[in-house]
Amino acid sequence: MSEIDSLKAQLQELQDKALALFADAANSKVLQELRVAYLGKKGELTSVLKGVGKLPPEDRPVIGQFVNATKNALAEALDKAESMLAEKEKALRIEAERIDVTLPGRKSAQGALHPVQQGLNDMMAIFSQMGFEMAEGPEIEDEFHNFDALNIPAEHPARANHDTFFFDMEGTADTKLLRTHTSPVQIRAMQACVDAGGEPPLAVVASGRVYRCDSDVTHSPMFHQVEVFQVDKDVSLANLKGVLQHFLSAYFEKDVPIRLRPHYFPFTEPSAEVDIGCVFCNHKGCRICKGSGWIEVLGSGMIHPNVLKAVGIDSSVYSGFAFGLGVERLVMLKHGIPDLRLFFENDVRFLRRMGSSK
Repeated sequence: MSEIDSLKAQLQELQDKALALFADAANSKVLQELRVAYLGKKGELTSVLKGVGKLPPEDRPVIGQFVNATKNALAEALDKAESMLAEKEKALRIEAERIDVTLPGRKSAQGALHPVQQGLNDMMAIFSQMGFEMAEGPEIEDEFHNFDALNIPAEHPARANHDTFFFDMEGTADTKLLRTHTSPVQIRAMQACVDAGGEPPLAVVASGRVYRCDSDVTHSPMFHQVEVFQVDKDVSLANLKGVLQHFLSAYFEKDVPIRLRPHYFPFTEPSAEVDIGCVFCNHKGCRICKGSGWIEVLGSGMIHPNVLKAVGIDSSVYSGFAFGLGVERLVMLKHGIPDLRLFFENDVRFLRRMGSSK
């Protein structure tokens, strides 16, 4: 066999092998590797062409035509295989990304109101419907608004460090503290009315966070309170009891018996703790109410004359009532929650069961 025939045979064998590999290529990446392997600068075709230089000059044009034909055949086969693979990969991608519009949609988790916020919203809505105006006050208070104006004497236990969070603020002369109740809002609301040249009637409800040095199953260093007060001429205990009866029955969504027991609070006189008929045993007596049929829920009373005097309201003309309630306590009673700390542990199972999307 002549040298030219040998080269032709090599080229034919290379072409047949390459065409078979091109046809069987699994993907575009493999095909690109085959392009480099056969048509690259260091590919199979280049290796065969190295033998052309050994041929006589008159034979080189003949083999050159054969080489070009082989090269063109490989390029055409590569382009055809590449086009077919692109179509195949496109079809596979379309199938993989196909959406069945008849399938039900995926539901995403929906957020909900925290049970304390839900309870607070319910309470504020009830008082708003009764005609009370909403008010707010600062959480960082001074001693005058938190204690002095509320007739709380200097020796009162609430003013001790073990009950109240006191701290110093740079550049201020007054002692600052985290408010221990929402009653300072009562003082600020009455002061604002007097300073503006107005006078009662006033009917205000205020809510917010309060802070005390306490932490156990039924107490938290931070909790929420609602303060309610009304000042006008001839306001009496009967008005207080009527508001309490309506609010508690509306919140617990049933007629709830209530009673007022004499008590002592520095800022009210007379003062009373308010009990409701046990919501767990329907006033019959159980473990929760210790067999009495009653559960204490909040403190109340007629605003002390000294409190009215501190804000410039004439107690000989005007009188008023006030009461404050712990939001968490009422929410616990309404829903039978045994431990206050559940509200603050962020257990998703508890929050999902208790939460509301309202």
